[in-house]
Parts: sequence; C-alpha cells; structure tokens
Amino acid sequence: MTQRPIRRTINAVAETSDDDRELLARWRDGDSRAGSRLFDRHFRALHRFFRNKVDVGVEDLIQETMVAVVRGRDRIRDDGSFRAYLFGTAKLVLYAHIRSRAPHREIDVEHESLADLSPGVSTAYAKHREQQILLQALRMLPMEFQVTLELYYWEGMSGPELAAALDIPEATVRSRLRRGSEKLREHVERLGTSPELVASTMSDIGQWLAQLHLAAPS
Repeated sequence: MTQRPIRRTINAVAETSDDDRELLARWRDGDSRAGSRLFDRHFRALHRFFRNKVDVGVEDLIQETMVAVVRGRDRIRDDGSFRAYLFGTAKLVLYAHIRSRAPHREIDVEHESLADLSPGVSTAYAKHREQQILLQALRMLPMEFQVTLELYYWEGMSGPELAAALDIPEATVRSRLRRGSEKLREHVERLGTSPELVASTMSDIGQWLAQLHLAAPS
C-alpha cells in the first residue's frame, strides 16, 4: 500500500527570507559584513548537509559553495529564497565532488546512492541505534531522494523553496517526498536487527529525525 510521506516534526528556526533578501541586497551593494552574516546564519545547515554525505573535506566543500554563491549572487532573483539558492548551489558542489571521485564512469544521481559511491561516513554522533539506522537508510536512498528528504525534514524547506533549490516542478517535489519516504521505510526494515528495533524506529521516525537534526555536529 502506498504510504504518505513521513510527518515532518521539525520546526525550522531561521531568520525570515525577507531579512535574507535584505542582507543580500546590502551585500550586492558592497557591504561585506552583510555577506558574512548570511553565511554565518546558514553555516551550520551547510555543514550538516555535507557531513552526512562525505567522509572527508566537509570544510572545503562549504568553502567551495560559499565561493560559488559569491560569484553568482547577482543571479539570485529579488523575490527568490536565498536558502533555495544556497542549497541548490551546495547540491551542485556535492554532485561535482562525487563525480570527481569516479572520473571514469557516469554517475546517475537519480538512481545511485551515496552508500554505494562513498561508504564509510561516520554515524557516531547518532546517540541511539534508531538514529544510526536512519542515517544509514538515508544514505541508501538515491542521491536526489536523500537530498530532497533532508532539506524538507531537517531544514524545513517549503515546496516552492525545494522546487527552486532542486530545479524541478513542485509536483515532482511532492512525488519525490512520497517515494523517498516509502523507500526510507523499506531500508529501515532491512537494516533493523530485530523486530523490536524496527518497530521502535518506525514508531516515530519524525521524532528520531528531529533529534538527529539537533545532534548533527556543527
């Protein structure tokens, strides 16, 4: 039976997008401190984005993302979301990094997972076995599904923000969330070492994800 996407329980705490756009406008006018404030505001989320996907070089990828945003800042629409542009850039930086590690073959981000391409990322910061299972299950999803679910559940991004960040229609966002949630549940069931552990993980996936969001290293 088709399952609905996992209920999002995280209430993202962030400055309003209007304030982001104000800082961006000041940055465009040459106020470097405004640019620093924007990155300071979103640094932890960027770190979390990369930390669950690569084993080394997280700081380098954050710096590369920041440089790319600086270079392309005038392409951000005045009515657009800075976070959508930021994470859209981070996604492109991540995919370029993954592809650079396998230069002799084509990487299909819609079907291949990071568990296949980059095994061994630590789950040590997850305090509970249920959280460790969820981190493993997320990395077993096709990359496009993993990115979509994490931006939705961990960063609290709206449908329009996700559509802009991922450069896909909102209808595709909804479909990807639904299918990704179903696949995540399937992987959790495979990874559980006992029926009790599976039941504990499945009983409140949203809450476990919320705790992972807070526990992720910054």
